[in-house]
Amino acid sequence: MDKILQLISGIPLFEGLLPKELEKIRRIAVDKFYAKGKTVFLEGDQGNGFYVVADGRVKIFKVSLDGKEQILHIYGPGQPFGEVPVFSGKKFPASAQALLKSHLLFFPRDAFVNLISNNPSLSLNMLAMMSMRLRQFTVQVENLSLKEVPGRLASYLMVLAEEQNAESRVSLPVSKSQLASLLGTIPETLSRILSRMNGQGLIRVDGGTIELLDTAGLHALAESGKL
Repeated sequence: MDKILQLISGIPLFEGLLPKELEKIRRIAVDKFYAKGKTVFLEGDQGNGFYVVADGRVKIFKVSLDGKEQILHIYGPGQPFGEVPVFSGKKFPASAQALLKSHLLFFPRDAFVNLISNNPSLSLNMLAMMSMRLRQFTVQVENLSLKEVPGRLASYLMVLAEEQNAESRVSLPVSKSQLASLLGTIPETLSRILSRMNGQGLIRVDGGTIELLDTAGLHALAESGKL
């Protein structure tokens, strides 16, 4: 099994598919390579296909009328993005940009829809993926609109620990300035909050690694939103 086919077989979207079905998916995948900072698509572009990160990292973001950037999601290897507008037949509601030198797999809409129509398992997986994304957006909207920044950061660290299968130590997948944008704040505010959380014994910051010293306290902060 080649590296890309092995990657495809491990993506939740394609779980449970037979080897011959995975081969069909690999055949329609188009390899695309992006330098760091290169735009993948812009908000308003036609959703003519979706992507899976094979290697690298991609941010999904929106830019306000006054030029302020809000990062919505950051995706790494094995994670799909851009799939929702593809299946609604609409335009991309946000922009995507490579944060690192990245290798992406592009799945053209028509070819993938044809595969789905002949594969009920793939249809169910796609529904599950859409449901998960809806839940993620719901949580993000709740965090940005109802919680203060400390609560948003605590929630993010809890989610990150779950994603990385880490009990007490997580690695930030982005820079602190990008994390600030993801949390809807500015780097200076994020630095102050990290310092306060460090001082209260909730976390210990070591560069891009954060040790979770008081998980119960972080859960409480995620709920209350205030230090």
